[in-house]
Amino acid sequence: MIEIRRILCPTDFSEFADRALHQAVPLALWYEASLTALHVVPEATPVDGMLTYSPPPPLTNESVRARLERELDVFVAPARAAGVPTETLLRDGAVPARILEAARELPADLLVMGTHGQGGLERLVLGSVTESVLRKAPCPVLTIPHDERAFAGPVPFKRILYATDFSPAADHALHHALSLAEEAQGTLILLHVMEGPALAATTAGLPLNLGRLTEDLAGDARRALRAAVPSSARDWCTTEEVVTFGRAADEILRVAREREAQLVVMGVHGRNALDLLLFGSTTHQVIRKAPCPVLTLPGPKADARERVVVQPLAARAGR
Repeated sequence: MIEIRRILCPTDFSEFADRALHQAVPLALWYEASLTALHVVPEATPVDGMLTYSPPPPLTNESVRARLERELDVFVAPARAAGVPTETLLRDGAVPARILEAARELPADLLVMGTHGQGGLERLVLGSVTESVLRKAPCPVLTIPHDERAFAGPVPFKRILYATDFSPAADHALHHALSLAEEAQGTLILLHVMEGPALAATTAGLPLNLGRLTEDLAGDARRALRAAVPSSARDWCTTEEVVTFGRAADEILRVAREREAQLVVMGVHGRNALDLLLFGSTTHQVIRKAPCPVLTLPGPKADARERVVVQPLAARAGR
């Protein structure tokens, strides 16, 4: 079982943050965790490259601080009403940096954040707070879709889609996906998307040898997916192995919708800033358009706080 004791839920007091809290509350109840709500007052942004006047930090103003504290109390009211132990934090400065700082100081076992679904040039050039946090988070991050029509999964999640490219980051994320599926006694769908030379790999209209090669590659991938799951795990959950061809992000989103996934689990590769600026990444593209919450896991070296306890699920049986 995954042990979650502290959940950090940043808020900008938007409807997107409210949706994140709506998902964080049942998680906190299920894992008997505490919840910390954090609001960061953004630092002043220079106009035309310079500031002619540096205002004092907003939180030094007692009336501003009192107003923000009241807003935080309103924000966490649903969690307190549900019986979740809560606390609130106010910080100022660069928003992503302060969120990461709080996650390390608590320390948080899970970050739950909403996505704004911004697009166009703003997204490409500036990115978003959520995406900035994802690249450097010291713990798993659960992102909640911005789309009102998106499905916010129950706790525990009964249908989980785990997407893998067989990289170390993806292998590391499998431990969480398996633990969640076992705990829910649900279904874990293991997906591998074949990209690159395999994009056009279908048997229709292709020479027989290329079609046969495609079938062999897909068969190897299915066997690798099946071998990744310990036989003991199948006593607690159902697994399905799916191999598709195409663009990874598109295929993950398609399978998530068709299989009615309640959660997508993926590893974060930590690609460099230039790569993310120009091309984005599969993980970030999935998060922007996911029909359900997405759980992203930092790579094995970055995630020093993961604790997976291997034991029977009887501890949760009474819930």
